Amino acid sequence: MGLFTKLFTQTTKEEEIMTNPKLKIGIILGSTRQGRLSPQVGGWVKGIADSRNDAEYEIVDIADYNLPLLGTTDGTEPGIAKWNEKLASLDGFVFIVQEYNHSITGALKNAIDFAREAWNNKAAGIVSYGSTGGARAAEHLRGICGELKIADVRTHPTLSLFTDFENFSVFKPAELHKANINAMLDEVIAWSGALKTLR
Repeated sequence: MGLFTKLFTQTTKEEEIMTNPKLKIGIILGSTRQGRLSPQVGGWVKGIADSRNDAEYEIVDIADYNLPLLGTTDGTEPGIAKWNEKLASLDGFVFIVQEYNHSITGALKNAIDFAREAWNNKAAGIVSYGSTGGARAAEHLRGICGELKIADVRTHPTLSLFTDFENFSVFKPAELHKANINAMLDEVIAWSGALKTLR
């Protein structure tokens, strides 16, 4: 590709972003088990995000796609294609991550592995929870993000099962977390916009 073609392509992409400035950010619920807490956390994050009016935010629940266990299928289940289409339509992500045995859930890892190019050159924030704020799960997820060319942002809100959940089941976040959510979203939006020019 010549220099002129590169410059023209870059300019065209930048013009497209300027004429359609609203980025699409998916808030991915990382658990599928019965009694999971991720819908409460994801709904809270979306409420904060929607009040910003700087992007289109939506909850993306991996449970809705009925993904089989990777390696046990021929890949023709409709949920697999729909999952990839949904990811491809998004400019960035916020992962709602719960810690299981010092890592992310098997359901989230399975869902991540059912896509590849749809993740590339996009940004992601991580909101985690667990007995230690889900920090160990988040660190595992960061390694996975690097392999998939997802730029994970630095600010990382962590929620404690002991102080942010009543009886370990009803989400009642401390007010201080809201500032961290907004700081994380600032980074996700900035990086998502920058990376969009690469796709």
